[in-house]
Amino acid sequence: MTSSSLARHCLCIVVLTCTSVAAAPSSRLVRVDDIDFRVVDIDLRDERLELHWKTDDGSALASIEAMQQWGAAQGRTLQFAANAGIYDRQFRPLGLHIEEGQTLRPLNTAQGSGRQGNFSIQPNGVFYVDRSGKAAVLSTQAWHARAPDARIATQSGPMLVVDGEINAHFDEASDSLKWRSGVCAKTPGVVTFAVSEAPVTFHAFARLFRDPIGCRDALYLDGTLSRIYTAADGFAGAPAMMVKPYAGMFAVFAADPPAR
Repeated sequence: MTSSSLARHCLCIVVLTCTSVAAAPSSRLVRVDDIDFRVVDIDLRDERLELHWKTDDGSALASIEAMQQWGAAQGRTLQFAANAGIYDRQFRPLGLHIEEGQTLRPLNTAQGSGRQGNFSIQPNGVFYVDRSGKAAVLSTQAWHARAPDARIATQSGPMLVVDGEINAHFDEASDSLKWRSGVCAKTPGVVTFAVSEAPVTFHAFARLFRDPIGCRDALYLDGTLSRIYTAADGFAGAPAMMVKPYAGMFAVFAADPPAR
């Protein structure tokens, strides 16, 4: 083999290596105060995070299994899924819900006390990924002032961590124990989802995001019915008997969405 052909052969190997498909998301176990949490990192440079509520015909997907089947019908394999934010009695997102740049539910700026539900504990907030592929969590007030150009977004509440501090409304001695799920963006390019493997307090769940995960802002998604799915590790979170229909779900598929 000549030196020039050898160089071309080496270049080919380098290109093939650089363009290899990224590994599918997988979960890891993190323990805080003798409670296990399942944590999944989504690298937005390699994975396209999506948000889905309904199919094209307007039918609610309602479950991770249904979304898995819906994707399979399009030739797409579900790699990751998690429930999105809190929803109302009509199974509609209670706050802002944006899919592929389209606002399906508006920002909810109503304020109230925690007696009116978790969503009303202040501050609540919005998790989003913008059109340039950068993710963040903002308080509802900050979102209302800035209105980022989001590709996907879900509003929920309360915020778990606010500018590096645990939400001041959380009581470390609380006896309110629930399965809980949440999300943060440690960096604009890496989104972290977590779900408890047993009932926990808000304070303990917030510590997970502030300390071992290391996020300055984190958003509570939901409790009791919350689950995370990865193709590598299956389901984690609430027992199947606790699960109710979801109004929105995050997803990562192995293939790109079909052209419309």
